[in-house]
Amino acid sequence: MPLRNTRRSDRVAEAVREEVATFLAESAKDPRIVGFVTVTGVEITPDLRHAKVFVSVMGSAVEKEATFEGLTSTASHLRSRVGRALRLRVAPEFQFKEDDSVARAARIESLLAGIKAESPASHPADTSSPDSTGEESSD
Repeated sequence: MPLRNTRRSDRVAEAVREEVATFLAESAKDPRIVGFVTVTGVEITPDLRHAKVFVSVMGSAVEKEATFEGLTSTASHLRSRVGRALRLRVAPEFQFKEDDSVARAARIESLLAGIKAESPASHPADTSSPDSTGEESSD
């Protein structure tokens, strides 16, 4: 029986993620939601009463803070909207959490690109150029 509940909570979590993402893209009217907001995931309790909504917010620290204040204030409206859309007897209470994995991935990507860009310039001896004895290397 617990397996069935796990599958149901996974399905509901995915449906909640889609509904919250749609709301933020189309219907969010709160002026504090200013950053570029992406819903990256939802964790929901097995009883479907509490949901952690993970969002990635691109923008400055001030914009992120304002966006989270706006998200928190729209949570009750969002709760009723999700409850109606998904036809849930009890709609989950939302708690918004920052997911900085997108920003971390972008930073890692830029660091790797920087290493790759400087790699050929920092090792010119790797090409077929004269070595320290003045002779051509035969690769």
